[in-house]
Amino acid sequence: MQVQPYLDFGGRFDEAMAFYGKVMGAKVTFMMRYKDAPPGEQQPSPTWADKVMHANIQLGDSQIMASDGREGQTPAFSGFMLSVGDVPKAEGERIFNALAEGGQVIMPYQKTFWAEGFGMLVDKFQMTWMVNCEH
Repeated sequence: MQVQPYLDFGGRFDEAMAFYGKVMGAKVTFMMRYKDAPPGEQQPSPTWADKVMHANIQLGDSQIMASDGREGQTPAFSGFMLSVGDVPKAEGERIFNALAEGGQVIMPYQKTFWAEGFGMLVDKFQMTWMVNCEH
C-alpha cells in the first residue's frame, strides 16, 4: 500500500510546477488537461480547458499527485504538512529559503535539539512545509 498526497493548486498548477522544479527538481511524469477528456464527459468552460485535470509528480524519491482542482473552487488546506528531509543542512536551508519566497515563515530554519536544521513555512501556493535536516 502507498499513501500519496493529492495537491489542489486552485488553477496555479503550471506556475507551481515551474517553482517546485526550480527549487527541488520536481518533474511531471504524467499529465492530463481538462481539454484532453473524452467527448461526452462534463467539460469545463473554455477558460479552464488548458488547466490540469490530473498529474503525477516525481519529487526526489517521492511521488505526489496534483491538479488545478475544480473550476470555481478554492482549495483549503488544513491538518497536514509536506515534509522535506534526508538532505544536508545547507541544502535544507537553500530549499527552505526558496520555498519561503512569497510565503510566510512559521518557524525560521535553525538548529534544534532534534535536527541540525529545521523550519516551517507556508509557501506562496498555501502549502505548509517542514524542512527537517537531521545531519
